[in-house]
Amino acid sequence: MMICEAEKIVSGFADILFPPECPACGTVLITGGEQSFCSECLSTINLITSPLCTSCGLPFTGSGGANHFCGDCILSSPPFSMARALGKYEEALLDVIHLFKYHGKISVGEALGRMMAKTSYDSLVIGDYSLIIPVPLHPKRLRERGFNQSLILARQISKIFSIPLDFITLRRKIRTEAQVNLSRQKRAANVRGAFEVTDRNGIEGKKILLIDDVYTTGSTVKECSEILMKNGAEEVAVLTLARA
Repeated sequence: MMICEAEKIVSGFADILFPPECPACGTVLITGGEQSFCSECLSTINLITSPLCTSCGLPFTGSGGANHFCGDCILSSPPFSMARALGKYEEALLDVIHLFKYHGKISVGEALGRMMAKTSYDSLVIGDYSLIIPVPLHPKRLRERGFNQSLILARQISKIFSIPLDFITLRRKIRTEAQVNLSRQKRAANVRGAFEVTDRNGIEGKKILLIDDVYTTGSTVKECSEILMKNGAEEVAVLTLARA
C-alpha cells in the first residue's frame, strides 16, 4: 500500500515538472487527466463504429444499418474469429502513428496502446482473451528499427488487463519485402510462409488476441492467425490501432 502511495506521489511531481503533452500537437494536457490526446486532436480521430463487417471489422459508409459480412469475407472466411480497429488511418491518428513507427516516439506508442486498451469494440471484449501476442518483426528489421511497434502497443494492453504477453512463440522466420507499396495479391504472397510457432505448448488451447498497428488488406494478421490456429490455439481475434 505504501509503495502504491509513493508511486502516486512521484507520478504527481513528474506531471508538475514534466506535464504530459498531446502527442499530435504538443498541447499540454490537464494534469491527472486520463486522456491521451487534447480534445481538438481527439475530435479528428475517426473511431470505427457500426455498421462494420462482422468478421474483419471493415467500416461501411453511412451511419445507419446493421453489421454484416463484407464481400471479401463472404467469398473467403478469414482464419481469425474477428478483427477490430480503434480508428481510421487518417488525420491525427495517421500522424501520431508515423511519429511512433518511423520516428521512434515510444512514449507516443505507449499512449496509443493505453487508448486501445480503454476503448470499447463491437463484439470484442479484451478481457475475454487469455494471451496477447504482437505481430513479430524479423530480427534484422527489429535491429534496424530498434523496437517492435506492435509489441509496444501489446505491452500496454497486457498491463492494463493483466493478460499474459507472449512475444516469443510467434516468430517471423523470413524477412519479407515491406508491404506498403504492394498490391493486395502481392501482399498475401509476400507474407505466405513467413511466420512460425516455436513452441505450440505455449498457445495450445489459448484464446489469443493478436495485436498489430495497422490493418490494410489483412494479409499479415491472416497469415499469423492461420499459423496460430494450426498450432492449437482455441481462437485468434485481431485488434489493431488503425484500419487503412
